[in-house]
Amino acid sequence: METSFLWAKLNMLMTSDHSSVVSMNLFVALLCACIVVGHLLEEYRWMNESITALAIGLCTGVVILLTTKGKSSRLMVFSEDLFFIYLLPPIIFNAGFQVKKKQFFRNFMTIMLFGAIGTLISFGIISLGAVHIFQKMKIGPLEMRDYLAIGAILSATDSVCTLQVLNQDETPLLYSLVFGEGVVNDAASVVLFNAIKSFDLTHVNSRIALEFMGNFLYLFILSTMLGVLAGLLSAYTVKKLYFGRHSTDREVALMILMAYLSYMLAEFLHLSAILTVFFCGIVMSHYTWHNVTESSRVTTKHAFATLSFVAEIFIFLYVGMDALDIEKWGVVSNSPGKSIKVSSILLGLVLIGRAAFVFPLSFLSNLTRKSKYEKIDLKQQVTIWWAGLMRGAVSMALAYNQFTRSDAKLRGNAFMITSTITVVLFSTVVFGLLTKPLVRILLPSTKYFGSTTSSEPSSPKSLSQPLLSNGHDLESHQNGKSILRPSSLRKLLSTPTHTVHHYWRKFDDAFMRPMFGGRGFAPFIPCSPTDQDDHQWL
Repeated sequence: METSFLWAKLNMLMTSDHSSVVSMNLFVALLCACIVVGHLLEEYRWMNESITALAIGLCTGVVILLTTKGKSSRLMVFSEDLFFIYLLPPIIFNAGFQVKKKQFFRNFMTIMLFGAIGTLISFGIISLGAVHIFQKMKIGPLEMRDYLAIGAILSATDSVCTLQVLNQDETPLLYSLVFGEGVVNDAASVVLFNAIKSFDLTHVNSRIALEFMGNFLYLFILSTMLGVLAGLLSAYTVKKLYFGRHSTDREVALMILMAYLSYMLAEFLHLSAILTVFFCGIVMSHYTWHNVTESSRVTTKHAFATLSFVAEIFIFLYVGMDALDIEKWGVVSNSPGKSIKVSSILLGLVLIGRAAFVFPLSFLSNLTRKSKYEKIDLKQQVTIWWAGLMRGAVSMALAYNQFTRSDAKLRGNAFMITSTITVVLFSTVVFGLLTKPLVRILLPSTKYFGSTTSSEPSSPKSLSQPLLSNGHDLESHQNGKSILRPSSLRKLLSTPTHTVHHYWRKFDDAFMRPMFGGRGFAPFIPCSPTDQDDHQWL
């Protein structure tokens, strides 16, 4: 009896389920290590969370390679579903939930110029360069669809490193441009990639090009509308039913599930789920968040930020391990010189493609800006250009989708995916390491702190009570004294200019907030959110 029990136990330990549990335990332990090491290196001027996770992933990959005698370098097999369905939604939703909406929408046209038009320009340059150069190099049998796909893949930026350095209060204009462009760019790249896969590109002509652009705009607009509708529905439901009078857990659960539902619904309808969940986050922070109890406010801020943080570390940790996958490198190992040449060409195309739209579009944007403080000067343009040079998880996921689904052992596919891995690693580590020194040289905080107050004031309350402020511009009361805002801002609020934001405020106050709630319009119920600044505008 005892012998049979031990034998059954031994068989259970040898099953694949047990090996997957072991892998997950090791991966979670590595995530903990990334957080601890990242905390210890936080003050180090060259490091950030992304580079720390990548470095730990690379070291782990080397150890696994040695222990498995070169058979594998990772604990888990990459799954696009894991990335697009479980890891990406919390990152993008938290980005929309935390964004300073006033700055984002004040610079909305510039953000759309960079994020949408700029992505198309970068996509065109990288794709054309790849077609003309790689066909002559004869790296393998690649179709036109593959060349266009590599353009979309390497147009997806990853500005995490730069955003960790920039300060929303010291450089609000620059932060909103880099942040907004990064989100819109990711969405545009995914939309481009999906459009390339769905169109017949054997005979490209003007009609196909117009259909391609029309499909791009269609997906962009519908995805945004779906996100807004999902956010408004959650706000209306919470306002009318007021779950918090019985259980704050229901409020938190409803917000999380409604946000995730918007993402999955966009996937089901073949829209851009990234755009949908981003605008759902913006609408939820504007309306829904103010309709819940104070404890729910704190809980949701913690929950969304934590999920996003863990997902980002998870992605970079995996990318570090998978970069050493011996199967991919084995195909191109017989021609290392050509592999380095392909990677260098792609990196050069990324540099040229980004410069080709950042500086011209910044010039166009400056033509519409009257105040000198709102113009994007040359140093800020260089920072924006640098911020978008890093490539990350989205590029990796799209490359896996395009070049491993058919056959990663084909010479052309192997060159493309290993070159993408090289570009991601080089740009994240090298450009990421130089980000802090570059920003400190170009944008000394003392210089820009005073000059940006007219466009966006600092937020004392957001610094002392970041979880309850939701990033809004509130006055803080310390020791019974109010910290006054800059006089220029008080003048702006007393005599607002006739901008889009001004008309939106009037419409929001007259129609939207009375119906969907929000600051100053949420019904007062015991234990409901209270705010001394309820009657102040965002």
